[in-house]
Amino acid sequence: MPNIQSARKRVKVNEKKRIENRSLTSALKTAIKKFNTAIETNQIKEAEKLLPETYSMIDKCASKGVIHQNSAANKKSALATKLHAVKSGKLKIVVKKDNKTIAAEKAKAAQKVREEAKAESKKLSAEKKAEKEKADALKAADPKAKAKEAKTAKKEEKKTAKEAKAKPAEKVVKTKTDKV
Repeated sequence: MPNIQSARKRVKVNEKKRIENRSLTSALKTAIKKFNTAIETNQIKEAEKLLPETYSMIDKCASKGVIHQNSAANKKSALATKLHAVKSGKLKIVVKKDNKTIAAEKAKAAQKVREEAKAESKKLSAEKKAEKEKADALKAADPKAKAKEAKTAKKEEKKTAKEAKAKPAEKVVKTKTDKV
């Protein structure tokens, strides 16, 4: 801690200036980040609105001596170049997605697939039900169909019974090498 009065005052003044410079620097960084975010999210009109505000903040910092005049000019030039490149199509913006967004999109897609499968299943069951009702209605309306169906069922049973009788049972031949 300084002993001389003017040195003590200088420490206080420097501390006030440091706090002011820090707040201006923070505001400048925030303005530039807002502009860059607008560009990255492909919001060109929003970026055009933010450009003059960002220029104003850069000029304010340069006039107060927080950043150098040449640094201010370079920052302004870089911002204008970036905006122009996006508007003209030279710079293509790829919207970045975080893992949370990607997971949510996958979940939505899976949900959509499940809903489509459910709808398809309901549609098929409704069609089968309609066909069955139609067939039942036809059977109820035509008594001869019932008799024909019963005859064909009996014929099938007889065929299977004959086939079972026609096949002789296999004989098991034991040889000396077989051990029982």
